[in-house]
Amino acid sequence: MIGQTGRKDFSAITLGFGSEDYNNSKGRRRQSPIRVWNRLSRLQRSIICLMLAVGTICAVYIIPVIYRDLSTVDDLDISRRRITKDNDHDLFGIKDRIQLDKDKQAKLQELKNKARFQLQGIMAQVKADIQPKDPPGLEAPVPPDTGDNQEGQDVLQQPIADEDDKKAAEQIIPPVDEHENDAKQPAAKTARYDLFEAAKHQTEKQKAIVAAFLHAWNAYKKHSWGHDELHPISKTHSEWFGVGLTLVDSLDTIAIMGLRQEFDEAKEWVKTKLNFNVNRDVNLFEITIRILGSLLSAYHLSGEDIFKEKAIDLGNRLMPCFNTGSKVPYSDVNLASGRAHAPRWGPDSSTSEVTTIQLEFRDLSRISGEKKFEDIVHEVSMHVHSLPKTSGLVPIFINAQSGNFRQSGTITVGARGDSYYEYLLKQWIQSGKKLDVFKEDYVEAIAGMKEKLVRRSEPSKLLFVGELLSGRSFSPKMDHLVCFLGGTLALGSYYGLGEDHMDFAKELTHTCYQTYNKMPTKLSPEITYFNMAPGAQDDLIVKPLDAHNLLRPETVESLLYLHRLTGDKKYREWGWQIFQAFEKYTKIPDGGYSSINNVKNMGSPGFKDKMESFFLSETLKYLYLLFSDDPKVISFDDYVFNSEGHPLPINWT
Repeated sequence: MIGQTGRKDFSAITLGFGSEDYNNSKGRRRQSPIRVWNRLSRLQRSIICLMLAVGTICAVYIIPVIYRDLSTVDDLDISRRRITKDNDHDLFGIKDRIQLDKDKQAKLQELKNKARFQLQGIMAQVKADIQPKDPPGLEAPVPPDTGDNQEGQDVLQQPIADEDDKKAAEQIIPPVDEHENDAKQPAAKTARYDLFEAAKHQTEKQKAIVAAFLHAWNAYKKHSWGHDELHPISKTHSEWFGVGLTLVDSLDTIAIMGLRQEFDEAKEWVKTKLNFNVNRDVNLFEITIRILGSLLSAYHLSGEDIFKEKAIDLGNRLMPCFNTGSKVPYSDVNLASGRAHAPRWGPDSSTSEVTTIQLEFRDLSRISGEKKFEDIVHEVSMHVHSLPKTSGLVPIFINAQSGNFRQSGTITVGARGDSYYEYLLKQWIQSGKKLDVFKEDYVEAIAGMKEKLVRRSEPSKLLFVGELLSGRSFSPKMDHLVCFLGGTLALGSYYGLGEDHMDFAKELTHTCYQTYNKMPTKLSPEITYFNMAPGAQDDLIVKPLDAHNLLRPETVESLLYLHRLTGDKKYREWGWQIFQAFEKYTKIPDGGYSSINNVKNMGSPGFKDKMESFFLSETLKYLYLLFSDDPKVISFDDYVFNSEGHPLPINWT
């Protein structure tokens, strides 16, 4: 019954806070959740708490049961699909496939055991050598006044952060076994040819090349002494490793040219200033071929123990790179902390980089008596040996975690692939022709190049070595780096691999010379494309971005080998023409030598304002040796050059 007031008696329950959904007052302020909660009735609070409790029980007990059931279903489904797939593709049957796997593993183990046996025989002979009395040292050096500022030499003062760093530090300074030294027998020092005496009989062209070296060296000394690289236009310097790269990389060149004063100055810097405890990430390959290789070579040529001590220190600091499950080393390592890692640009290492450290680490074992250096790089070589290849040719990327080549990787004898093939031959030679597994891989690879990569241009029929993009599609592109191959082929022929290798060497080196000769500046571009179109007028195609010249050594390196091994004077003529072009277009009157931007522009080639360390360590060294009339100066019977032009002794014992 409705009363006079017009109201009806009723009860209402409102769930939720409601203040945000319903608000008919524009000026009403929002209330905090606590105040809203306090305004609710006891019944409303009880209902909300009950709902929260039920939801929590569901989350704790019901959801895991559902997830486990679903996972079980997924696992069963995956297993069924895997079994179905295996059955679909198992053409030989499970037993046959297992047997094939066993046979493959047995064959691989047989190859490893054979190589290991050869290696142990070499090291046993090394340890049996008797160390001769050291010859008198060089005169006391007078170092230049370089000041106290040594950029890049700061010592890292920080604690090791985690377990990986602890393992790395243990490898940098390995624990000493109290009985370990009893078994160590450092190998005999190399019998040295008196380079300083031989330099008194230089030819006129050698003297001109020494003058070029001194021009570059004095500019480095004046503007960037103790730093990595000289910028000859701006008269400044830059750091890459922070270890005096140009100075150390030039040590053996200075000795070979007979520059005693410069050698003494450089040796004193190495003794008092060279410090590898720098907080800087370095590339394993680059610092091995440039710094470690030069220190080893300087030790063999001079007999100065300081170079051996520094080489062993550096070698220990590089060992953490090999802390991978696959035996393929990481590409980079911090010299101070020992933290090793893949390159910044991606997960893979370059194939050439992980296979171009063997000569140096093998020699380091020989002079130190520490077998670990040779063992670790031998594991790398044997792992790469076991991987599938294309007619002996390898893709240019390999993963340090999986140990496998990148699928469909480019195959080239240029950048990132080149020195893999070089070190196959040179490991065999360095071992005194004992490690035949590398010779066999090299011979197979050369045959693969002829089959897959060698073509001829139009109209002159120049022989060149192209690339297989993604491992399949041929490209008529050849890096200047490929021009090392002429010298390597000639060296292989000299060591008995056949006259066809020498014929290949001659034709390829002729092509490399033409990449200089056909340019207006008589200097080669960094990359050349070869014309294969019938009726073409020009053999060479040089794209604008490829027209720079970095003062590279590969062509003059091959000229040195071919002149020494054939006696043909034309190789000296070609080398002199190249040297004169360097003098004309890359020489800075008061600042050394600079890379240039455009070899096709005689009037204005443009300077890149950088003098690469390999110009002193390789290019000028090879030119100097090319014009030597003394075959005993770094004889091919006694030494093998590493990839940065540093001679290391051949182990004939």
